[in-house]
Amino acid sequence: MKVTETSNPKPLTFSLLRLLTDGEFHSGEVLAKQLGVSRASVNIALNDTGQYGLTLFSVRGRGYRLVEAPQWLDAKKINDWLKMPDNFHIETAETAISSNTVLLQRAALGASSGSVLAVEWQSAGRGRLGRTWHSGLGNALTFSLLWRFKFGLSGLSGLSLAVGVAMMRALVKLGAENVGLKWPNDLLTGGAKSSGNSVNQPQGKLAGILIEAQGDMLGPSLVVIGIGMNLRLPQAVMKRIDQPVSDLAQFMAKPPERNYLLAMLLQELAEMLTVFAEQGFAPLRAEWESYHVYQDRKVKMLLPDNTEVSGVVRGVTDAGALRVETKQGVQVFHAGEISLREA
Repeated sequence: MKVTETSNPKPLTFSLLRLLTDGEFHSGEVLAKQLGVSRASVNIALNDTGQYGLTLFSVRGRGYRLVEAPQWLDAKKINDWLKMPDNFHIETAETAISSNTVLLQRAALGASSGSVLAVEWQSAGRGRLGRTWHSGLGNALTFSLLWRFKFGLSGLSGLSLAVGVAMMRALVKLGAENVGLKWPNDLLTGGAKSSGNSVNQPQGKLAGILIEAQGDMLGPSLVVIGIGMNLRLPQAVMKRIDQPVSDLAQFMAKPPERNYLLAMLLQELAEMLTVFAEQGFAPLRAEWESYHVYQDRKVKMLLPDNTEVSGVVRGVTDAGALRVETKQGVQVFHAGEISLREA
């Protein structure tokens, strides 16, 4: 998702916003004393918080009040909700260039499988096809998971689709409706039905998956799985994004608490990755197809050479490639730089 550039929140801004989480008015003078800074520093740090998707009231004589405070990430809460906390090493951070970038660097230094980095604000979060993923503070979930495999890079085919299955399992358990998958690595809302029945026109992107791999063809290998999911996107943020987007709040009366959602996603990812390590994507193929919003629908694909191919989606292969019935017969397409749209 490409957006206009936004400055990074300062450490003082985070400290002040955490003090304002209770939703009450706090005078600038009291806030300044609590943090040992000047009154002017408080004013500067809280200026332009609207760019982060937050609404801050400033009333003379009363101070500052934060409307709908962020749900801050908390590693302890996440661990408490995990069934198998020993499988993960969870860390949260206020800011990072990109959680994927940081974990890839740590992987090169020997970080263990199951390392998780969840970030409040990414200054250069990345998506597929060079897109930038961006969101407000506390109203989206952006995290990365490091996972190591004994086999080589050639055995990772279909992993992005398998990750989508794990995410759908978590959302279905949480009661999300009208959510589906789009090949190869997006979750959509707005007509897609998680039951796998016929669907209406998808309306917006709910989440994206970015997988980056390192290793040898014969093994071992590792992947960093980056996930960005919109929970409750403010209009101020949505206006800066140049493609249709949506969030869980549009389709769930009460979206899950942010840390609980992350724990559920990690749980499903761990279970899926265990199966994938033993059997690959094949046993997950039918389930993935049941969630695909374009299954048996007419689509058009923009290929790297700017040519278009139209046809009807007939599922995917055991390696996760898309099967499309065209005038020339059933053709197989691999992710690469292909852009898929409904015809």
